[in-house]
Amino acid sequence: MKHTNPCGIASCSDMREAYCLAVHADPISAFGGIVAFNQAVDADLAREIREFRSPQDNETKMFYEIVIAPGYTPEGLEVLKGKSKNLRILEAKPRAPSGLSLRQVAGGWLWQGADSLDPEAITFTCVSQAQPTAGQLEDLKFAWRAVKHVKSNAITVAKDGRLLGMGLGQPNRVNSVRIAIEKAGAEVQGSVLASDAFFPFSWGDSVEIACKAGVSAIVHPGGSLRDQDAIDCCNKYGVVLLTTGVRHFRH
Repeated sequence: MKHTNPCGIASCSDMREAYCLAVHADPISAFGGIVAFNQAVDADLAREIREFRSPQDNETKMFYEIVIAPGYTPEGLEVLKGKSKNLRILEAKPRAPSGLSLRQVAGGWLWQGADSLDPEAITFTCVSQAQPTAGQLEDLKFAWRAVKHVKSNAITVAKDGRLLGMGLGQPNRVNSVRIAIEKAGAEVQGSVLASDAFFPFSWGDSVEIACKAGVSAIVHPGGSLRDQDAIDCCNKYGVVLLTTGVRHFRH
């Protein structure tokens, strides 16, 4: 994490491998940030965190301000402590979402429902002629889960359970798509893309840029008056298009 946005995300049965895959998404931004895990950190993982070298500069060890996990083995904690006086090691137990979200506004607070729906609780509806494979559907759910944590206008590009690129905080969605695709680089071929809100236009816009770049499947909330444009564009390129009926929009 960096400035409350994910630099990289990965899901894998092996935590050490998940960590390495997540860092490779954007190691430049990850430097000096926060690394978080949803399982306990053991000694092998701790050593990887301490010894990981930047892909851009193999002489430089990755530096983090904070490590957060639900727990640590005694050996893992010792490795993390090492000789470093600057690393903050935090323990955060899993907790269920409250269902409410508070945001400060001038003179008061905005009280609204929390964005707490997991992909498993959402109906993904295919609206394109091309149908998703089982692998694409899993990647689309992963990308949809990831885009929730990216500031709007938010786009994530993912494949094989890892984030390849993300675009965020842009005044228009087109630039977010371009940034995400640029970050993904050559790996964009055959990847999937998720958008936190619907695409208001298509031809020459976000959807067509993604299709031309090599994205194989797209998921967005749907609900635009011009949804059919996005469908027609995906059908033109043979790209899978799914809608969720709900949006994220993290402002």
